[in-house]
Amino acid sequence: MSNFRSVDRHTAYLLPPSVDEWLPQDHLARFIVEVVDGLDLRTMVSAYRGRGSAAYHPSLLLALLIYGYATGVFSSRKIERATYDSVAFRFIAAGSHPDHDTLATFRRRFIDELAGLFVQVLDVAQEMKLLKLGTISLDGTKIQANASRHSALSHGHIEKMEAQLQTEVKELLALAEQADQSNVPDGVSLPQEIQRREDRLKAMAEAKAKIEARAKARFEREQADYEAKLAAREKKQKKTGKKPGGRPPKPPTAGPKAKDQINLTDEESRIMPVSGGGFEQAFNAQAAVDTHSMLVTASAVTQACNDKEQIEPMLVKLTALPTSLGNTDVLLADTGYFSATNVAACEQAGIDPHIAVKRECHHPPPLERFEEPMPLAEGSSPVARMMHKLQTQAGRTTYALRKQTVEPVFGIIKSVLGFRQFSLRGLDKVSGEWILVCLAWNLKRMAVLRPKSAQWA
Repeated sequence: MSNFRSVDRHTAYLLPPSVDEWLPQDHLARFIVEVVDGLDLRTMVSAYRGRGSAAYHPSLLLALLIYGYATGVFSSRKIERATYDSVAFRFIAAGSHPDHDTLATFRRRFIDELAGLFVQVLDVAQEMKLLKLGTISLDGTKIQANASRHSALSHGHIEKMEAQLQTEVKELLALAEQADQSNVPDGVSLPQEIQRREDRLKAMAEAKAKIEARAKARFEREQADYEAKLAAREKKQKKTGKKPGGRPPKPPTAGPKAKDQINLTDEESRIMPVSGGGFEQAFNAQAAVDTHSMLVTASAVTQACNDKEQIEPMLVKLTALPTSLGNTDVLLADTGYFSATNVAACEQAGIDPHIAVKRECHHPPPLERFEEPMPLAEGSSPVARMMHKLQTQAGRTTYALRKQTVEPVFGIIKSVLGFRQFSLRGLDKVSGEWILVCLAWNLKRMAVLRPKSAQWA
């Protein structure tokens, strides 16, 4: 005789069921609702005029989006479906079912307000004794844009296509003027074919104008750098009386290059090299991670392929954080961030830089890792001081924190949560969406650290 539990899906409840009873007390959804309900959402609330039908409260929609991003559900359609299928989403939505258009509109409408909420969540982490700024690890990762690289056009290819389309338009116009059009295949509409090519020519002209505008802005920046370098060489020559060594700087070339590209789907995205080889239409997402808690303390998105110019903007964000969070004392970054200017900028901000100057070999001699460098000469440059520091035992130990903090955060966001492509388009929108991703990560991380908060008091 079988001994199975009975299965009954048809007996009605004697009392109305409560979703609250179906969700464990330490569930992530409960924690997100608790934190979001404590945030200051007056800016969002005041944006609603109170006309028409009753709207969903911003706290409900925001909690749905954050929990979705924290659990790998980024599509507004999937979030809507989850309010029917998932107990956690049903709990957050309080039994309601906001449609996907409402969720998508809310995300686009209030994407700029997320920066303020991001700092509020950091304040909550500080109140829970989970965050105290000190050592920060900085890195960047390529996130695919909501556009295909096959939708990109280069300036050289546009010029070739323009010539080809103009020739085709002339041929079609000549064919349309002929009295006898018996050689035109059945089903071919000459006016439509001409209009289609003229529309493409118009789109290409607009794309070409934007590429030329970018090239003009780039030339102005390069010309300013060129003149600054010339002035520095002249100043050095007057001071020393000797001709400066090295090759003189080359003047920049005006005008667009043949390989300058623009994407017709998201023109603010860029073709970028990605890890593992190849290129993708992407943005460069930056994150500054606290090495103690692995919480993201500052984030940004840039169109630059490399990280060389991202130190100073991130320093501005870090120094602008509330003083209650503490002060950033040490900054860790890999070789992609190294430059003498970046090292000096860190020291001017009162931050101790640990920026790798070059890649180290994977298998150094056994005793090399335990050797201390020779004493540093007095009056050394900031770069020399930092290089010396990275060769010491203490400097190596501190720099080793970089790989075990910021890189795991990117790995979890991209491989565990599955966030590898932005849903929005345009630099401002994807910057807001990246803040939403980092906000979701922070709340997910804080939920894990909650039991330890008492030990860190």
